[in-house]
Amino acid sequence: MLLILLVIFVALVFTYINGFHDTANSIATIVSTKVLTPRQAILLAAVTNLVGAFFGTAVATTIASGLVDAQVATMPVLCCALVGAIAWNLLTWWFGLPSSSSHALVGGLCGAVLAASGNRWSSIIWSVSNKEHWWLGKGILWKVILPMVSSPVVGFVVGFVVMSLLYILLRNWRPVSVNRVFGKLQLVSAGYMGFAHGTNDAQKTMGIIALALVAGTASGSFEALPGWLSFLKTPLPEAGHALHIAAWIKVLCALTMCAGTAAGGWRIIKTLGQKMVKIHPVQGFAAEATGASVLFTAAHFGMPVSTTHAITTSIMGVGCAKGFNTLKLDVVERILWAWVLTLPASAAVAYGLVNIARSFGWL
Repeated sequence: MLLILLVIFVALVFTYINGFHDTANSIATIVSTKVLTPRQAILLAAVTNLVGAFFGTAVATTIASGLVDAQVATMPVLCCALVGAIAWNLLTWWFGLPSSSSHALVGGLCGAVLAASGNRWSSIIWSVSNKEHWWLGKGILWKVILPMVSSPVVGFVVGFVVMSLLYILLRNWRPVSVNRVFGKLQLVSAGYMGFAHGTNDAQKTMGIIALALVAGTASGSFEALPGWLSFLKTPLPEAGHALHIAAWIKVLCALTMCAGTAAGGWRIIKTLGQKMVKIHPVQGFAAEATGASVLFTAAHFGMPVSTTHAITTSIMGVGCAKGFNTLKLDVVERILWAWVLTLPASAAVAYGLVNIARSFGWL
């Protein structure tokens, strides 16, 4: 029982860190354009994150039952996975790099399960296709790798196209009118971004907690539970059925994400909104609307994509619509390196932690 509480606690720590780490990505544009103060932007993001977390469970189901063998993902293994993801998140936050919490979690989960299974690569679900709807298949390939490559490309291209169209439509407007109108519209786009962030990111920890409860139920750890704690028992779903995510898990993760959001993340805001490219309200609106649409669409299909990738590449695309020389390539290069390293780095940390735990007899 203590072990399951520990897993839930560490999962919530990850959610809290995700809140101030990735929320910085979602509000960087509206702070940098000075439409809202940092405190006002955080309040907006906290509320919209909370609302978004209650919409759908497709991403949570993917994390809980679509990436790794649930029988290998015991509670100690999940602890190692979460610590690996947390360590990478804190490291990149310290250096102000907008890396992906989503991919840190997936990498930690895969690394920990791989080590726990004795390097049995089949313990990771690489690819399972739906014959009728092949694009809705599950596994690392369909739900992580392909979206990891495609979502930044889509964000960049759509951001470029949207901003180019806005330049054409607004070419006869006075700058003061553009700033005034899109300063108001950016309130809507920033709220949409926060909502989309909640629909995707908060669900990832819901999936981890559900996976831990499945492991506890399968191992018999919950047999001696008193009746009032029977809600913790979560059996594996029948073949062809999705894992049910209990309402209390949604509430707990949503509130924790909201609390983390309130903590902010000024280092990353500075990198995205000031160092990479200088933006104005109309550009902020285009970037937020694009990034949020990418996130919301991915959440609908159960793809745990990166908020960081979506908004960062949207900002890049919007900036390039004015001219490719507006991008500061040295900052972009640092960000890209953080993206490339996230999955293997978090997987390596979690892999090492599992081996250390095994050497101490904890596994």
